[in-house]
Amino acid sequence: MLRSTRGVALITLAMLNVFTLAAGVVLARMLPPRLALLKPVTVAVRSAVPVSPVLGEVTDGPLPTSSGLSAALAGPLSSPVLGPGVAAVVADTAGQVVYARNGSEPASPASTEKVATAIAALDVLGPGAQFSTRVVSGPGDSIVLVGGGDPTLTAAPAPSSDYPQPSSLEDLAAQTARALGAEHRTRVQLGYDTSLYTGIAIAPGWPTSYITSGDVTQITSLEVDQGRLTAAGTPEDADDPVNFRARSADPVGIAVSAFAAFLRGDGITVTGSPAAAAAAAKAPVLGSVSSPRLSAMVEWMMQESNNVIAENLARHVAIAMGDPASFAGAATAETAVLRRLGSGPGVQLSDGSGLSPQDKIAPEALIRLLTGAASPQHAALRPAITGLPVAGFSGTLSAGQSVFGAIGGSARGVVRAKTGNLTTVAALAGFAYDRDGRLLVFVFNAASIPHAADLQSAANTINAAATALASCGCR
Repeated sequence: MLRSTRGVALITLAMLNVFTLAAGVVLARMLPPRLALLKPVTVAVRSAVPVSPVLGEVTDGPLPTSSGLSAALAGPLSSPVLGPGVAAVVADTAGQVVYARNGSEPASPASTEKVATAIAALDVLGPGAQFSTRVVSGPGDSIVLVGGGDPTLTAAPAPSSDYPQPSSLEDLAAQTARALGAEHRTRVQLGYDTSLYTGIAIAPGWPTSYITSGDVTQITSLEVDQGRLTAAGTPEDADDPVNFRARSADPVGIAVSAFAAFLRGDGITVTGSPAAAAAAAKAPVLGSVSSPRLSAMVEWMMQESNNVIAENLARHVAIAMGDPASFAGAATAETAVLRRLGSGPGVQLSDGSGLSPQDKIAPEALIRLLTGAASPQHAALRPAITGLPVAGFSGTLSAGQSVFGAIGGSARGVVRAKTGNLTTVAALAGFAYDRDGRLLVFVFNAASIPHAADLQSAANTINAAATALASCGCR
């Protein structure tokens, strides 16, 4: 019986093989002749391109010496293109300073100030904080769109490829229309409430060219797409950090008009013209959308050097600290938080982004904040570090994203830092692994570049200093 079963199995397998071969021949004749040119994929015996790790092996190498660092950094930091008063501080992650030059002198930080803003916001608000934009019922047939200070809010939904995904007014309008429909309401008067923030909308020291050159928009608790516009003048519902077209001169008006249009698209008639209105404290909520978590917004801000996000985060620090949600109130609140965290007295702020030339931060203060954020005792502050651009790979340390985008060589992949530049300021603040695998904290700041035309050369020179730090053992 066993022999008979084995014979039947062999015959069946043979017939299957014949059928498979025949089917293959028929199929090959049916396919287009061009497919006959296809060749099977092969794997090279050896690598076609030599590769090396982006990050070398991390070791607890010896700490560099002050004399070794002085020798390594003397060349780039003495370049006349940087101007007088160049500041530099290098420390280990425990905060032990091993090299300092003008480190205690407050100087314009430019966008390296965003390190301080990120740390203050994360400490006071927590990495899981979110900001909500709401619609509430008003008196009579009115509804009120209430700005919640969400700097990432878009008009229409952002592309699905954008990360983190922001909330949108279009979604909020759909929620509102459904709630109104449930109440059998199809006609409304639209009001808007921007009272969360107070004071002037442009910081002391900001020229109007910041808006026309696409650096920032007026700071308000209700706006969309950070005031960025398409060539057609409509809100740009995609994250585009290199859109340097003029931003909206009326961010509130753009947001309210977009919301009204979405409501109409959802079948709600908006009567009259939208007008400023105060939302009642306990008014029924018709719809609400929330920003990404603060941890994600901080990383977004750091990668792009996003000024609008920075200014909004500073306002939320003020609100949490009980100070007015204005430029002055935010500066007061942020300074108090930073001093509590150990920055020392070397922090004098006018805004939260570093755009104002009136801002002053001593490099040693930034070193203390960075080492604090890296310590196990302050795990909630970690996004201020994980958001830092990586040299040659991401954010403003990658090609075409800022004047520091050409950084490479030994810094590539092992320097992680916040960039900062104004017309005559070039600065880097962050972390670097040196040749021995020792993790170092550094701040380089040239705050008195002689001529605006020298900015790119100065940024290249600061890059050279970071590269020198990464390429030496410096003992």
